Amino acid sequence: MGEAAGLIAGSWGPCGADGGQVWHCCGPCVAELLARRVPSRAHRLTPADDELYQRTRVTVLEPESPNITFIEGYTGRGFAISGSLVVGPCAILPRAILQWNVGSYRDISQESLSLFRLLEPQIEILVLGTGDRVERLHPTVLKRMRECGIAVEVQDTPNACATFNFLTSEKRLAAAGLIPPQGS
Repeated sequence: MGEAAGLIAGSWGPCGADGGQVWHCCGPCVAELLARRVPSRAHRLTPADDELYQRTRVTVLEPESPNITFIEGYTGRGFAISGSLVVGPCAILPRAILQWNVGSYRDISQESLSLFRLLEPQIEILVLGTGDRVERLHPTVLKRMRECGIAVEVQDTPNACATFNFLTSEKRLAAAGLIPPQGS
């Protein structure tokens, strides 16, 4: 308790300024240490005064490409895609949005994916949204798509929507097969 009180008071024993060993922090020692202090490269965690009250403003002058399909949202009933509402599972192709005749991930088969294999020009990647959770598809279904030169990414529907949007914003030839999540 006495040492802590001495630290607070600023002087309670010998130090380098007095010619003794440095074991406490008095006024002259603090001044000496601050004078010798080397600047650190620590990261600033708070904004500087000139950064506090600046506003950020984004103005979209012209859409980059009005022909890009973009998933704007989803519900348990369907999807909002580029200004259109689609009820139920859907297949999003580079230039079209179609109803997809699957009820759940169990219905995803070689036949239900044949639509994606027939596209010209051929897509690079197919993003499958299997609902609320990532579900395993039969390995032969995925193997058949790889044999056709199409990569398949199986995800839960919310992540599949984000992945599809990212791929299309990068101008990749992508398609999506999406089942609405029931939990939303």
